[in-house]
Amino acid sequence: MGTFNKQDQEALLARARSAISNALAKTDTEDSRTETSPPALNVHRGCFVSLHLRGRLRGCIGTIEPTGPLADAIARNACRAAFSDPRFPAVTADELADIQIEASVLTEPRQLEFTDAEDLKRKLIPGKHGVILSRGGKSAVFLPQVWDQLPDKERFLENLCMKCGLSKHAWKESGTRVSVYEAEYFSEMPEKE
Repeated sequence: MGTFNKQDQEALLARARSAISNALAKTDTEDSRTETSPPALNVHRGCFVSLHLRGRLRGCIGTIEPTGPLADAIARNACRAAFSDPRFPAVTADELADIQIEASVLTEPRQLEFTDAEDLKRKLIPGKHGVILSRGGKSAVFLPQVWDQLPDKERFLENLCMKCGLSKHAWKESGTRVSVYEAEYFSEMPEKE
């Protein structure tokens, strides 16, 4: 995709870190730089923010659909990833310096038409497609980066079904819907020791 230049990426990551830092300090500094930000930061796009501590996931929350200007959505999702991801305790001030922030900016999802399980596997592109699986009122999402941990298409889909609270074979059943999207993702450079 390559929509965001290095300065845009750095500005979005700084916005995420600042939002978490302000929340930890309990300062209600709503950053109003959105109006004066580069146009790329004001687009309305879905996004996720992932936090990593010493190479391990520490929180990840986002929205598939746009919720407002990207810079604001990044800040909101950074705080939600730090303090509201039910899989992890809230990030502490002592951890923040060691946390690496990754932002994923999404394209609009499109429903993937497929005839059966084999056709679905043929149409998925590992490393490129983020996947939304839904069935019976339940849904779950994997970012394109998840292919790095689950490169096998069947295992990827099985894990997505289980994340959704379904049987691991639900992706093979008729009535299961799959949508795909792409993401441009970037992260802070790890500190050199």
